[in-house]
Amino acid sequence: MIQFKRYTFIALSGLLTIASISCTQNNADVNVKAETTSPMPFSDQQNENGWVLNEDLSDEFIGTEIDTVKWFVEGRNDKYYIWKGRAPSQFVAKNVIVEDGKLKLRTAWEPDYPFIKESYGDGNMGTSQYGIYKDGSPMPVTTAGVLTNKRFLYGYMEVKSKVGNAAITGAFWAIGHEQELDVYELMGNPKNKGNIRADSYLATAHDWRPPAQRPTKIFNHDENLDFRTADDFHVYGAEWGVDYLKLFIDGKLIRHFTQDQLGTSFVLNNPMEVWLDSEIFFWLGLPHKEELPVDFEIEYMRVWQKPSDNLLAKDAAFYGFEGPVLFEENGRPLTLLPESSVPDDYQKFWTIEGGSEKYLSIAYGDYYKGVNSLEFAGFSKTESLEVDKAVAMAPEGSLKLEAGEFSVSAKVWLDQGVIADKISLVLQDPELKVTFSDLRKLPRREWITVTSKISRKVASGAKDAIAIEIDKSDLPKTRAAKLFIDDIIIKKN
Repeated sequence: MIQFKRYTFIALSGLLTIASISCTQNNADVNVKAETTSPMPFSDQQNENGWVLNEDLSDEFIGTEIDTVKWFVEGRNDKYYIWKGRAPSQFVAKNVIVEDGKLKLRTAWEPDYPFIKESYGDGNMGTSQYGIYKDGSPMPVTTAGVLTNKRFLYGYMEVKSKVGNAAITGAFWAIGHEQELDVYELMGNPKNKGNIRADSYLATAHDWRPPAQRPTKIFNHDENLDFRTADDFHVYGAEWGVDYLKLFIDGKLIRHFTQDQLGTSFVLNNPMEVWLDSEIFFWLGLPHKEELPVDFEIEYMRVWQKPSDNLLAKDAAFYGFEGPVLFEENGRPLTLLPESSVPDDYQKFWTIEGGSEKYLSIAYGDYYKGVNSLEFAGFSKTESLEVDKAVAMAPEGSLKLEAGEFSVSAKVWLDQGVIADKISLVLQDPELKVTFSDLRKLPRREWITVTSKISRKVASGAKDAIAIEIDKSDLPKTRAAKLFIDDIIIKKN
């Protein structure tokens, strides 16, 4: 097995100038560096794909306690994010242990533990009170769970781990807006026959778009293994791209899903946070008192990404109309669910109002990338635009640009008919209009790229954002054709 517990980071000059001009939800850019001696994905040891370690999320678990800058610990200071564990087991902060160069998530039998007087129900998986089995008998099992404080969009995530030898899962998974990816769910010693064995691997993705009701599974992969997952450490990875997912075990590709195969069911289009936890699954049997405590052990968790010259790369999902822009500096609400589209200080969305909602909307199923785009619906021979301009507005503070020269582009799809002659992107603070002109001369019914150049003499102010505008003066008086906008990109010249 590979060992990368100590290494020296050596930054390559200028590799990530994009990070210094990040147009993101916060000013704390992802700290990614190119290294000559840093670890690489186990499936790409020569780094042929140009991966760069994301140090803000990656952890080697050196020391004597969990790094709470990187990780949220379920139950720490009596705070829980989303849930308290899969009852009858409960997440307990003291079961999160860092020692011997490993993260150990402990599952224990603790009859004297003061379990929370609540129940948890999970669809068809059953309902129990914490610490009590659903038939009323005691089940005083404490477990542990941690998740990254930050999210990332597209990359390669990997752990080297060994699950506990009991009927308790070890899970490596991630969630984001309307999506979930279970890179693996493993179980060291299940008591019943089911979809996870001591020598098998299960990966699944879920669609949490409302209504967030089961069935939510969009794909899964079962893999028969030639080892027991509780016997030794193995390396498990997932490469996640804009339109694909690759799964790896010990550096070997075991499954490759693509959006071409899944269509609009490919929901992995928004930034995700990484979870490591242990859970009880009723249908696989419950752990026996005699086999506890056990530890789900993780030697490292690493995330790599590829550098991009798109200054909107961290928020590419937002500028592709897939989901919210994140203001991570404001903290993630503890009650935030993947299916939530309620704006708050952490996540904010495009707003379309003041009469513009009659003409502009986020369109599902018409897209250049992802599954969404912004649609201008047009109007008929008996109608005309009832507002001076149709406007979609990004939230204040979502754009952060340095002064300089830039290229701005977008993908547009234009219907047959008399189309809008111009689309404008208006930067708000300071105000600067970017115009895509002469649209009526462009090909129809296909995605094409429109580009414009801008010069900004000062950096973004605190309220900077992008507004997308279609002006009444640039439309025909009647019979305006519809169009779609997707994949807005800004690059420095």
